[in-house]
Amino acid sequence: MAEVARAPLGSARGRRAVFGRMRPAGTRRRPRSWPVPSGRSLILLGGALTLTVTGTAATHPAPVRAAGSVVGTPASPVRAPAPAHAGPVRQPAAGPTAFRAPAARWTGTWEAAASGTAPGLPGASIRNVVRTSVGGTAVRVRLTNRLGTRPLAVGAATVARQAPKGRPGADARPGTMRVLTFGGRARFTVPPGRDVVSDPLRMRVPGAADLLVTVHTPGDPGPATYHRSALRTTFVATAGNRAADVRGTAYRVTSRSWYYVTGVDVLGPHPAGSVVALGDSLTDGSGSTPGAHRRWPDRLAARLRALPPGRRQGVLNAGVAGNRLLLEGRGPSALARFDADVLSRTGVRTLIVLEGINDIRSTPNQRDPAVIAAAYRELVRRAHTRGIRVLGATLTPFGGNAGHTRARERVRRSVNRLIRTGRLFDAVVDFDAVVRDPARPERLLPAYDSGDHLHLNDAGLRALADSIDPAALRG
Repeated sequence: MAEVARAPLGSARGRRAVFGRMRPAGTRRRPRSWPVPSGRSLILLGGALTLTVTGTAATHPAPVRAAGSVVGTPASPVRAPAPAHAGPVRQPAAGPTAFRAPAARWTGTWEAAASGTAPGLPGASIRNVVRTSVGGTAVRVRLTNRLGTRPLAVGAATVARQAPKGRPGADARPGTMRVLTFGGRARFTVPPGRDVVSDPLRMRVPGAADLLVTVHTPGDPGPATYHRSALRTTFVATAGNRAADVRGTAYRVTSRSWYYVTGVDVLGPHPAGSVVALGDSLTDGSGSTPGAHRRWPDRLAARLRALPPGRRQGVLNAGVAGNRLLLEGRGPSALARFDADVLSRTGVRTLIVLEGINDIRSTPNQRDPAVIAAAYRELVRRAHTRGIRVLGATLTPFGGNAGHTRARERVRRSVNRLIRTGRLFDAVVDFDAVVRDPARPERLLPAYDSGDHLHLNDAGLRALADSIDPAALRG
């Protein structure tokens, strides 16, 4: 749920620090058409700039100009990148905080998929708190303006370890504050429809560490690309560049959404790659305890951290509450965001797909199981072009929920039969069998039901994660 700040966020149009979207009770959300990039989607800003093209690799001019200006296009061409799952990543040319990486590999350690936009915060500094799944000796941070409509001017960006428990949440651990640079620049611009990745930064980060990623937007950034349901507290200093503040006293406003930050990578000597969990609210953690890291991908990450170093995969949560497989729900559909949220991510070896229940239960609803199966096949085809192994998860019950009908239940069961027996995926994770009530298989077990008969509580989400065989992730 969005939170309303108690302090103003500037004077323009009487801003009131409203994070997310708030509507009068009883009103319906107006359908949106999200700009889904059909061309360039990711930029590594640096002297040797690399650019990922949605679905393909190609050569493009390097879009870099003077610091603080709108990104342009000089004449020098650049080389196409390696696929996201490939080996050692070629580093951008060294900037003030960059270094030459040793013989190690980059792995994705955290992700939040863009789920929509919220009003921008001119002049504010936004301090996001994110948790790593695996550790490393260096970091790089991915920022996004993917759903924005105007160039995003960033006045400063920093990363730090969060202070130990007992200190205010916006405080950084002393000695860990680092300035992020992009192509050697501390001030930079992100074009609409794009993500940018920072220069590599030497910083030892453990697994399960809480990082503070702070972004300062000096001007009016327009609609801010965000992840609505963070289940973490984000801190905002409403005026001035406070990105490098170690003490969090200026951060007096809070939100429950992540702004602009969409990924963190780490460099490690024993890379096992990463696992992407593509899904809807069941993956995003709706129904779980806020701030407790009890989404099923969180639990899976904890299990993988207990394995020997060479088998510890990073876990990237690409869940979006309200998301649909085929149509726009909350944010772009799974098919539309697949390149940005799966294929462009670092070190991806495995994908787990838990999508489709909103296509069945939400209006307009999909009544043909074959259409959903065809969408699954398309996701698998695209993943296989990058050498990514795909696990399909059966759809969990929602009997008793307001969106449940007998006809929709028949569609769900038919889709699950196709997932189990139709050879759609490389392997199957039978989440339905794990959490359904044997006496009433259209319903969740009461012990796992969050109360709305659709979303799982902490125990149910843990059961999903514990049902995944780590060996199945590697094939």
